[in-house]
Amino acid sequence: MPSTEATLRLTIGALMRLTSERQADLAAGIGLSQAQISRKQAGTATWSLTDVDRLAAHYGIPVSNLLAGVDRAVRCLPARRRAPAPGSAQLTIPAG
Repeated sequence: MPSTEATLRLTIGALMRLTSERQADLAAGIGLSQAQISRKQAGTATWSLTDVDRLAAHYGIPVSNLLAGVDRAVRCLPARRRAPAPGSAQLTIPAG
């Protein structure tokens, strides 16, 4: 069974893919630098409890679901946070 830290890294990676976020986007969203996100995702720095709180708020899911792993976090991600699927219909607002 992977460690909580490893599970969190996998979960964040999945959420980033699902929302089409880059490390810089996530960093701006939770108040860290892109380099800090890179180190945390590479496992050379650890996620703090404050980071976990900010991640949960950023993605709009409860902390417990964020820490429960990829499947639970992905199921709990609000639809408004998901990136449109490639080739899916895009909302078009008519001019005027």
